[in-house]
Amino acid sequence: MPLQKPILGSPFLLLLLQVFIKVALVSSKSTIEPCSNSDSCNALLGYTVYTDLKVSEVASLFQIDPIALLTANAIDISYPDVEQHILPSQLFLKIPINCSCVDGIRKSVSTHYRTRASDTLSSIADSIYGGLVSADQLREANSITDPSVLDVGQSLVVPLPCTCFNGTDNSLPAIYLSYVALPIDTLAAIAARYSTTLTDLMDVNSLGSTAISDGDILAIPIPACASNFPNYSADYGLLVPNGSYAITASHCMQCSCGPQNLNLYCMPASLAVSCSSMQCKSSNLMVGNLTAQQSSAGCNVTSCDYDGFVNGTIATTLSTSLQPRCPGPQKFPPLVAPPTTVTKISDFAPSPSPQSYPGGPMNPKSSGLPSTGSIPGFTPANGPASGLLSGASAASSLTNPMLTLTYALVLLFGKLLISVAL
Repeated sequence: MPLQKPILGSPFLLLLLQVFIKVALVSSKSTIEPCSNSDSCNALLGYTVYTDLKVSEVASLFQIDPIALLTANAIDISYPDVEQHILPSQLFLKIPINCSCVDGIRKSVSTHYRTRASDTLSSIADSIYGGLVSADQLREANSITDPSVLDVGQSLVVPLPCTCFNGTDNSLPAIYLSYVALPIDTLAAIAARYSTTLTDLMDVNSLGSTAISDGDILAIPIPACASNFPNYSADYGLLVPNGSYAITASHCMQCSCGPQNLNLYCMPASLAVSCSSMQCKSSNLMVGNLTAQQSSAGCNVTSCDYDGFVNGTIATTLSTSLQPRCPGPQKFPPLVAPPTTVTKISDFAPSPSPQSYPGGPMNPKSSGLPSTGSIPGFTPANGPASGLLSGASAASSLTNPMLTLTYALVLLFGKLLISVAL
């Protein structure tokens, strides 16, 4: 007796198909960095603005200083009412955050979100925070038993992904960007955009292949300028990504990185209002000033350098050196006008290659990134102790061979159903 088509709709076959599909679907992965101390570091989030928002509104979503947001993206803050400037939907930004050690894993838990009437855990995770967090992570972090019931005005902890890896990459200073992969992304394109290599990205994220999926969160090392401030200073361990600025010392100092080297350069900030003395002792030089005198032996250079914020005071160091040639004018990362239209992600790549900028060096207006401590422990030069893992679990790998087998079984099962149906 021929097989009848109605059998295909039997609960058993439908249930079996659903099981295969659920096994085949793997949630987005993120890089997990184990930790065992309370130190923190500077980190960055790659964030896409989900709707037109003011600078202050984006900053409020992550509880950061609006000036820090602007200067992390080298946006000129000299424009009138720049904090009220409206940023266009789908604009890609780098968000400066503090990366801590929580329950043995690096993450940021300083962000809180106040719920609105139309919010769900999924809309908060996927839309408002652009996939940087999942609905399950929100539910777990806030001990929510019924995700369908959210009180209006409820304050939710938003656990955000971040990594420190000792502030280095291949033994060079680096700050890590948590980047949510898009459907069109490839690992090679991401490596090219951020001036790194496939090998480095695979090493940092513990990838077994170059395969990535939509929604995966990658840790991307960005070259940075490292400070040498003493460990008793408030801004000890300050790292500034290449192509941007940082503000420190109670808005009195701004430090820039790049574009042509990875030497941190600090000078008085334009935001400075009431600051301690910025003059080096036994000289008439201010922080950031230098004198150069050519001689037959070379160039005698004397500079007044910023040496950390200690007990509310700006520490300075007067240094002298003999260099082969006299240094040229200090060059700064180029500033951009507050964006009014969406530009490509590559236009905001934080590590530009050395080049000459039209019009010569630009004087920075301001800067901003939180200053934090240094991180002992992990060095990604020989492969960081991390992995691209599903949610908060370290059990599964992005390149799990069972995934390929499961998809093959699903396809085979589907073909079988179709052939039987015919």
